[in-house]
Amino acid sequence: MSKSDMPKVFGTVTIGSRGQVVIPAGVRKMFSIKPSDKLVVFAKKNEHIMLIPLEEFGRFLDHVTKISAKFKNKI
Repeated sequence: MSKSDMPKVFGTVTIGSRGQVVIPAGVRKMFSIKPSDKLVVFAKKNEHIMLIPLEEFGRFLDHVTKISAKFKNKI
């Protein structure tokens, strides 16, 4: 893994009174996240929260669907 592939810490965020959080500018730039973009939220209880751009999640579902169809055809 190259140095640029290593996880980065971008600081901390604060949850607002309405449950909102501001994604640090460096992260928004890295992932090209713009106002009105949609993110899918995943969480594993008491462990971590993940935000995935909706378009990437759609590509992931397409890939999983193709793989599952191949397995279904073999059964």
